[in-house]
Amino acid sequence: MNRTVLGNILRPLLSVLAGLLLAGILIQASGYNVPAAYSALWTGATGLRSATGTPSPTTLFFHLGGWSGALNLFVLAQSLARVTPLLLTGLAVALGLRAGLFNIGAQGQMTCGALAAAIAGQAGGALTGTPSLLKIGLILLLGGAAGALWGALSGLLKAARGVHEVLSTIMLNYIAANLAGYLVTHSLKDPHSMAAQTGRIAPSTWLPPLVPGSNLTAGLFLALIAVLLYAFLMRRTALGYEIRAVGLGAEAAQAAGTPVGRTLVTTLALSGALAGLAGAIEVLGIHHRYVQGIEGTYGFDGIAVALLGNLQAGGVAAAALFFGALANGATFMQLQTDVPDSVAVVVQAVVILFAGVRYARVWWRRQKPQPAEEAVSEERQRDYAPL
Repeated sequence: MNRTVLGNILRPLLSVLAGLLLAGILIQASGYNVPAAYSALWTGATGLRSATGTPSPTTLFFHLGGWSGALNLFVLAQSLARVTPLLLTGLAVALGLRAGLFNIGAQGQMTCGALAAAIAGQAGGALTGTPSLLKIGLILLLGGAAGALWGALSGLLKAARGVHEVLSTIMLNYIAANLAGYLVTHSLKDPHSMAAQTGRIAPSTWLPPLVPGSNLTAGLFLALIAVLLYAFLMRRTALGYEIRAVGLGAEAAQAAGTPVGRTLVTTLALSGALAGLAGAIEVLGIHHRYVQGIEGTYGFDGIAVALLGNLQAGGVAAAALFFGALANGATFMQLQTDVPDSVAVVVQAVVILFAGVRYARVWWRRQKPQPAEEAVSEERQRDYAPL
């Protein structure tokens, strides 16, 4: 294992350890029991605990060496359910960053995908002779397409008028949220409810839970497939090469014949499609309708996932798993020990800070002129970084 690969593994781990250490100090200073809090955090994140308590249909007991333990499948499923949208929005942000685009519009793109899925899901009830699997596939495609169109708008503004993607994606986030809010309180509002939400989608378009009573659905497998496709795109396709070339230097890529404008639009469209798919899965698998605020903070949390994962497919998957488990573990910890679940926010903030400092250093180094052979060496290391 060379130093580059080892560094890509150790730096995120050190960031996580620093976040957990600071959170532990805050828990201790607040008068709570740190071991009890972290024990509850671990159980809420993984579903693992000592073999005590009341047996249930979703609990598996096992013996490992001299330790007897239990795995609560429901708790584990709830953690993995949080991983699904984080994984897709993390890939969305990572894809943009590989092209040098800071897409912070995953929030709005997820909103568009969720709203499109809710509208299509209600219409799916009229297709009585169509297999459920086909209807679900079409709705997921529509959700991804809605997110892609919203992301492509930023790409067009960037390519045609030079509008910075940070500004356009922020504005489009607000437009998407307010447009969806208007629709679900007026023309698309559920007439049988006072809440700002659409009507319930057809049951034949629901994604069934993998564990009874949980929010975990086959959407997780779709997210994992997206990880593989992301890795393949970046390493094995001409488009992936163009995305990386534009990310390393748009002017140099243009001089080498890369269609920069088209690449920018395509990248943000694909990025939006991933976020839109996350929104569609939330509708089909959990809420079964569009509910105002369904996107939560997943679009912004995806930034932390992408940075911690070093923009690599495997790294993003590991980071999404960590943040999803952390979020569910913090909720469980609060229920068991009264420690505020904002501890998870502290850990996440420290991780983002460490990752941000690292990328600031990388950006600063790129501003300095370097010999051609050093630039080639850097590109080769990037090409052979772990997927």
